Amino acid sequence: MTETTTSQVTVLGLGPMGTALAAAFLAAGHRTTIWNRTPGRTAALAERGATPADTAAAAVAASPLVVACVRDYAALRTVLTGTGADWTGRTLANLGSGRPDEARALAAWAGAQRLGYLDGAILTPTPTIGTAAGTVLYSGPEESFAVHRPTLAALGGRPAYLDADPGRAAAYEMALLDLFATAVHGVAHSFALARAERIAPTDLAPYARGIGGLLPEMIDRAARQLQAGEFPGEVSTIGSAAATIRHVAETARAHELDTGALDAVRALVDRAVAAGHGGAGLGRLALSVPR
Repeated sequence: MTETTTSQVTVLGLGPMGTALAAAFLAAGHRTTIWNRTPGRTAALAERGATPADTAAAAVAASPLVVACVRDYAALRTVLTGTGADWTGRTLANLGSGRPDEARALAAWAGAQRLGYLDGAILTPTPTIGTAAGTVLYSGPEESFAVHRPTLAALGGRPAYLDADPGRAAAYEMALLDLFATAVHGVAHSFALARAERIAPTDLAPYARGIGGLLPEMIDRAARQLQAGEFPGEVSTIGSAAATIRHVAETARAHELDTGALDAVRALVDRAVAAGHGGAGLGRLALSVPR
């Protein structure tokens, strides 16, 4: 495809992230068509050179690459099936969020429409879009990614292609959001526990940041251990973690704080210890998560 063709892009959905995507395409010089189900969100982008479409069908017809960023797969399916658009020869890049099986189901629908389909996962917040810090993962047909990579590069960083499996990007996203969600809970719970002990949040924060600084090395170590299937405990062990988790849970419970997440961690650790893995490194815990 020519550079002229690849420089045309449509964005469906103008929430905060969709707006950031459209703005990045405009900043990179791409002719950008925009559409949103709720009227009134196109004016600012139109002032910057975007072309508002009256209907989703018109938006789809305007470009060979259609980038969707709506609430979830169900909302996107409603938009897509209601357009009446001719999808032949176009590629849909879905940058919304959802489960891997939903991505695969939507890819199957796209195939029936003779529509190329890429599923994407945006891993960084709206301010990073269009900058070197922006990170977007893609999965689906590699040829579709190769054709539209010059356009998608406008979103920042280096567009990362993962796999032909359309659900792979969503799988990465769910695993990473699992980490983020539980980390957010940990931050909130630690401040609640500190408050119960009359520790000022700003006094705790520098030390909390120090705990966060331990995670990158721990993540790399756990990944290496899981890849090799060997879990030496020379840095820390599951057995020592068991005692630590017990003390934290007991302290929180004494202040009548919810300990659901801590209890779940304690159960995971106790399960590993009971199975004879108390001397193993913490990476071994990934194999003890119940199904």
